[in-house]
Amino acid sequence: VDRVNMGQPLKAVELAEKLLGNLDGKTAAILGLAFKPNTDDIREAVSLKIIKTLQEKGCNIKAYDPAAMENAKKILGDSVIYASSAEDCLRGSDFCIVVTEWGEFRRLGPDVFRKLMRNPVVIDGRRIYDPVKFREKLKFAAVGFGS
Repeated sequence: VDRVNMGQPLKAVELAEKLLGNLDGKTAAILGLAFKPNTDDIREAVSLKIIKTLQEKGCNIKAYDPAAMENAKKILGDSVIYASSAEDCLRGSDFCIVVTEWGEFRRLGPDVFRKLMRNPVVIDGRRIYDPVKFREKLKFAAVGFGS
């Protein structure tokens, strides 16, 4: 199980590459920095591995988390653009990876992603969205759904 969990962050990045091709110069919206909802704890958070991998591939990172922004800034510094809301994070992004299953992210429908993003591609790392509804409106993949 640990080996599977350690590979999951890279799976989200692989899915982004599958849907977009080369990620160099693209802007990634990262929704969720805490290792689980309702905490500001980012120690060993998957988000950090995803962000590091995306940066190595030349991505610009915009990130939002309802509770963990201050802790993230201590680790990530100014290498990331910190958004003021989920919507602000999505605005102008090329793709989005949902990393933490916060309630406010669950409420975002496919139309919100379509309206705000430059290129509406969503990778659901927590399987919080209905794949059928999302695939009707945008490019969508979920980690662990035979992806």
